[in-house]
Amino acid sequence: MRGLRRGMVAGVVAAIGVAGCGASQPPPVDSAAAPSTTVPGTTAPARTGTPELQVELVASGLSHVWDIGFLPDGRALVTERGGRIALLSGIAPGATVREVAADLSDVHVRGEGGLMGMAVHPDFAQSRRFTTCQTHMQNGSPTDVRLVTWQLSADGTSANRVADPLVGGLPINQSGRHSGCRPTIAPDGALLVGTGDTARGAIAQDLNSLGGKVLRVDLATGGPAPGNPFADAQNPAQRLIWTYGHRNVQGVAVRPGSADVYAAEHGPTEDDEVNRLRPGGNYGWDPSQGGTVGGYDEDVPMTDLARFPDAVPAVWSSGDPVEAVSGAAFLSGGQWGDLNGALAVGALRGEKLLLMTLGPDGAVAGVSKPAPLDGTFGRLRAVRLGPDGALYVSTSNGSNDEVLRVTPI
Repeated sequence: MRGLRRGMVAGVVAAIGVAGCGASQPPPVDSAAAPSTTVPGTTAPARTGTPELQVELVASGLSHVWDIGFLPDGRALVTERGGRIALLSGIAPGATVREVAADLSDVHVRGEGGLMGMAVHPDFAQSRRFTTCQTHMQNGSPTDVRLVTWQLSADGTSANRVADPLVGGLPINQSGRHSGCRPTIAPDGALLVGTGDTARGAIAQDLNSLGGKVLRVDLATGGPAPGNPFADAQNPAQRLIWTYGHRNVQGVAVRPGSADVYAAEHGPTEDDEVNRLRPGGNYGWDPSQGGTVGGYDEDVPMTDLARFPDAVPAVWSSGDPVEAVSGAAFLSGGQWGDLNGALAVGALRGEKLLLMTLGPDGAVAGVSKPAPLDGTFGRLRAVRLGPDGALYVSTSNGSNDEVLRVTPI
């Protein structure tokens, strides 16, 4: 049925390009071939009203695409949870895919863990650097979740570690559960990183742990970014913390034209949340109930205002059932019409894209579910706004996964 629905959508509102359909592995490309530097749609006019959406296939033959990073020459990197970095020849439909040679043999691939989020450095044109989130093992045993900085070779065929770790010591669950881990570059150049609580009751409220947090990191040093709310703390881990009391942060997005940061995180059986982040804010997740219960009691509220009266309420909650929200990015540009400024959030369990319009107070005022991305492509994980103003979304179904380009028509 999914294939039938996709065909129907393509015929009505989407022009679908094909690259490697049905292949279990992406085909190799000639390393001497010139990269595609075409950036489509950069001169799209402003419009009024709410546009229909067009979905185009950029690349396929991938597996559990966790993140997308755009390069200044028009190409893009993607991370795959199973432990692979791939280079797309461009971001237009029909891009070819090539594996980047990188030593990822120490990535602990299990459950929700593996090679996860990625952020391309703002100075990539000079440094050729990008940073990944990954679950790490040593001698076959999981040790931590860490941020690793890489340098891509000039020809794009390989990548070597230049900071391993940039930040280490994020907690890990051997099963991979609640690993997080989404990095995003803030307008001031700091690295914002959403993390998971590893399904351990006390971690989200523990300011000596990096789990269940949003971190704010100096991209060059791995230390705390200037202005962090706990910069004077005795514990080095606490100095990195921007917000705490989170369950499993999967998306981090900065609202255009502002310093406002929004995070999307998984709830248990109900109440996925989107939160507007306040420096030093507690977002109220505490399965340990102040250390009074053992284990991982998921019957507590996602934002426990009874235990933490000063906790920051969510700006949106899914209620029941959860959508398993994932990557998030703001739409930006006059071509989006009334959707300009909306927060786009992917859903894994819900298999849809959620478009959230914000009110003057920054809270979510309305949510729409565009039909072309509602149950058509399966689980949607990465959501990133491209340099051309288009929205790029990845699937995470595990077989023949895709990178999709979404534009208004």
